[in-house]
Amino acid sequence: MSYTPHTEADRKRMLDAIGAGSVEDLFRHVPQKFRSTAKINLPDGVNELTVRQRLAALAAKNAAANDWDLYLGGGIYHHFIPSAVDAIISRSEFSTSYTPYQPEVSQGTLQVLFEYQTLICQLTGMEVSNAGVYDGASASAEAILMSRRIQSSSRRRVLVSRALHPQYRAVLATYLRNLTDVSLEEIPFDGSGATDIDQVGRQLNERTMCVLVGYPNFFGVIENLAPLHELCQRAGAQLITATTEPLAFGVLKPPGAFGVDIAVGEGQSLGVPMALGGPGFGFFATQRKFMRNLPGRLVGETVDGEGRRGYVLTLATREQHIRREKATSNICTSQTLCTTAATVYMAFMGKTGMRRLAEVNVAQAHEAYQRLIQDSKVEGCFTAPFFNEFVVRGKQLDEIMRRCAERRIMPGISLAKWYPELPDCLLVCVTEMNDREGIDRLVRAISN
Repeated sequence: MSYTPHTEADRKRMLDAIGAGSVEDLFRHVPQKFRSTAKINLPDGVNELTVRQRLAALAAKNAAANDWDLYLGGGIYHHFIPSAVDAIISRSEFSTSYTPYQPEVSQGTLQVLFEYQTLICQLTGMEVSNAGVYDGASASAEAILMSRRIQSSSRRRVLVSRALHPQYRAVLATYLRNLTDVSLEEIPFDGSGATDIDQVGRQLNERTMCVLVGYPNFFGVIENLAPLHELCQRAGAQLITATTEPLAFGVLKPPGAFGVDIAVGEGQSLGVPMALGGPGFGFFATQRKFMRNLPGRLVGETVDGEGRRGYVLTLATREQHIRREKATSNICTSQTLCTTAATVYMAFMGKTGMRRLAEVNVAQAHEAYQRLIQDSKVEGCFTAPFFNEFVVRGKQLDEIMRRCAERRIMPGISLAKWYPELPDCLLVCVTEMNDREGIDRLVRAISN
C-alpha cells in the first residue's frame, strides 16, 4: 500500500498559506532543463537473486578493508571487532535507539547508557560522562559552547591547535560562525608535530576562554598536556582535549589525570565498524563541577518504590526538548546503537585487554615506521612520540600512491589537501589488523 501523509485538501491549504498555486510552483526557480531530467527512472522490478548479484557486483568495486592492505587512519580506524559485539547489540532490549522518555519501557537502553558513561569515565579519567553525542567533531564544538556557558562573558577567545583534525576545525568554524562574541584563533604546530607550547603561552591572556588540542593529535603525535594545563590554569582558561583514537588511552595517561576540564572525541575505534566513514559516535566527559553545563543527556541509577534497581534520565532539561533558546544543546539523539557497541566492546576487552591491544598497536606502528625509514624512499617528518599513526615525507607522492593502488594497498592519507606546508607528506596508520607480511608489502611498494 502507498503511504500518503497529506490529502489533496491538506496540500491545498498549505499552498494557500504560502501563496503558491501548486507544488510545481515551489521549484520554478530551478531551470527547466534540470527539472525535466530530475525524475527517477527506475527499471521494472527483478527477483531477489538478480538484485543480490547486481549489488554484489557493485560492492566488489569498492576497496574493502578485508581485500586491501589498509593504512588509513585520520579519524576512522580499522580494528578487529569480536563477534560478541554484534550478537549482543542485536538483542531487542538494546537495539532501540529512540530517546528513552519513558524509563519503565526503556530499562535496557538506559542501563547500557549508564554502563557506557561509567566506562567512558574510566577510560578518560574524568568524573562525569554524558550519554553520547553525534561524533567527535560535533563533540569538540559542543565542548567549546559548554566552555562559553561556564566562563565569564569577558572571556571569548578560543585557541585551537592547527594539529587538531582539520575536519574538526572546519566544524568548529561552522558552529561558531554566527556567535559574534567568540573569536577562533589557531595555534601552529612545531617541528616535532606537537602544538607549539611557546606560542600558546604568548597568545593566552585574560580574554582567553579555552584551549583545544588533539590527544593524540591529527598527526598521531602525543601532545604533552602537563605544560598546556599549567599555562591554562595560570591564565584562567579551560583546557579541552579532542581524541580521534581513544584506544590510545589503553597506554597513555588519560586526560583527567592532567586536570583537563573537558575531554571529548570520536569513539568509532571502540567496536564500531568503519562503514565507509560512519556512523560513529562522540564521547563527552568533564569534571563533576561542570555537570550542569553538559550537552545531551545523563543517565543515572536509582531504586523504585519496591527497592529494585532501575535507571532514569537524571539530567535532561525540559528546555532541551521544547525551548531551543534555553537549551544547553539541541542534540536530540545519543547514537545509542553505536554507544551500545562500544559498551559491549570495552566490557568484553576489559582493562587488561585494552592495554594489551594498545601495546600491540604501538609496537606494530613503530616497527612499520622504522622499516619505512630504513628500507624505502621516505623519511620521518616529525620527532615527537606517536601512538599508531605517524607522518612520513616522500618525493613524488602521487607516484607512490599509484604504485600502492596497483598492489591493492592504501598507504595512508595525503596531507597536502589540509596542510599546504606539508605537500609531500603521508599520514600512515598501523593497527593490529596490519601484520608483518602486510608491512613488508607496503615497504616494497614504496621502495620500487
